[in-house]
Amino acid sequence: MTFSVTEEAAGERLDAFLATQIEGWSRSRLQRLIEDAEVLVNGRIVKTSYKLRANDAIEVELTPLPTTHFVAEDIPIEVIYEDEDLIVVNKPAGMVAHPAAGVTSGTLANALAFHFQTLSTTGGDARPGIVHRLDKGTSGLLVVAKTESAHENLADQFRAREVFKSYIALVHGQVERDTGRIDQPIARDPRHRTRMAIVRGGRPALSIYRVRERFDRFTLLDVELKTGRTHQIRVHLAWIKHPVVGDDVYGSGRDKTVADPRLRSEIAKLGRQFLHAERLGFRHPRILEQMLFRAPPPPELQNFLADLRSTVKSG
Repeated sequence: MTFSVTEEAAGERLDAFLATQIEGWSRSRLQRLIEDAEVLVNGRIVKTSYKLRANDAIEVELTPLPTTHFVAEDIPIEVIYEDEDLIVVNKPAGMVAHPAAGVTSGTLANALAFHFQTLSTTGGDARPGIVHRLDKGTSGLLVVAKTESAHENLADQFRAREVFKSYIALVHGQVERDTGRIDQPIARDPRHRTRMAIVRGGRPALSIYRVRERFDRFTLLDVELKTGRTHQIRVHLAWIKHPVVGDDVYGSGRDKTVADPRLRSEIAKLGRQFLHAERLGFRHPRILEQMLFRAPPPPELQNFLADLRSTVKSG
C-alpha cells in the first residue's frame, strides 16, 4: 500500500496521517508497524513522530490479523512458570505465536485462550497475553502477561532492552572467534519483502555470540539478543557466512551441501531451523524481583547434536 503526501498533509505526524488513511487500523497498531520497520518514507525507515513533507512517498506493509472469529483451542502447551501476573511457556517449533494473515488457528494464542481464564488484551483480542514472539520454526521460552499492568511493564522492559534473551544455535562452518559481536542494522529486504536483511539505515540490531561447542563442519553457539528485530539471529549469522542449520530462508542452500549424506538427511528430517530460545530473564512486573528461566533444547535438537558427537568420535 502506497501514499503520496499532498501539500495539505505536509507537517502532519506520520502515525496520525496513516490513521486517517487506513481504515480499521488504530493509531497504536500503526505505531507498532512503524516501529517494526513495516513503513518506509522515501525508501527509508523513520520514527512514528516523523513530520511529513509534500510529495513524500509512503510505503506500508500491512500484516492484518485474520478476519475470522478468534477461537480458543485445546492445544497442549508446556508451562514453565505461572503466577497471578504472568506465565512462562516453552513454545514448540512449528507453532505460530498468534493468528496472522493465512494462519487462523493452531497458534500459541489459541492455546493460551483455552488454558487460561485471565490474559491481557493489550495486544488485541487475537493476541491474548502475547508480549513478544518467536519465529514459527524456533522453539523456546516466551513470557505471557495475565494483566494489563504486567503486559505494559514487560513491554517497557523489552523496549528498554532490559530483558535477557539467550538462544542456542547450530550454524554451518567453523566460527573462528570464540566470542563476537554482530552490530548490523536490519530492515525489510528491498527486493524480497517477505524477508529481512542487513540494510543501511535499518533499525539498529546487536547480537553477541559465544562458541559453546565445535564440530568438524558446524559450530554450536550461545547467542544473546540485545535487540529484538524480526529474524535477527538468522539474518546476522547468515551475514557472517555462518547460517543457522535448517534455515531454508537465509541458509543459501548450505543444508544441501553437507558432505555427509547421513547428516544431510538428518537436517532435512528436522523440518526446522536449529534455533532455540534457551534462557529468558526479566524483572517481575509487580514484585520487581529479577527472574531467570531456562528450557533445554527439545529432543530433536539434542538427538541431532548426539549424532554429530558420535560422528566426530567414529571419525
